Amino acid sequence: MAEIPTHDSSKPYYQCARCGNCCRWPGDVNVTSEEVIKIAAFLGRDEQEFISNCTRLNTNRTGLSIIDKPNGECLFLEGVNTCQIQSVKPIQCAGFPNVWNFPGWRDQCEAVEVLVR
Repeated sequence: MAEIPTHDSSKPYYQCARCGNCCRWPGDVNVTSEEVIKIAAFLGRDEQEFISNCTRLNTNRTGLSIIDKPNGECLFLEGVNTCQIQSVKPIQCAGFPNVWNFPGWRDQCEAVEVLVR
């Protein structure tokens, strides 16, 4: 199982507010082979069925990404902010915004900066 990299204590730490805004940004949500196995099992699906129905080739053609709904949000976003695969979500999702983010992410994300001791 891939582990989320540890947080750099010299930088602020942001606690997810489960706003779901990151799940509505279109783009690649990359999944590893290990994550495919975990997510498919969690959903009670065959791995090949999961790959065929829930993933696509990512933009740079180096692996798989979870497909987007027609409106650009994640396939597994339900309602305003419920992740259907929260307990097995990809490391890419789990690492946002502390492990990775992009310019302007604070304009959308409702994560709260907290003190880490």
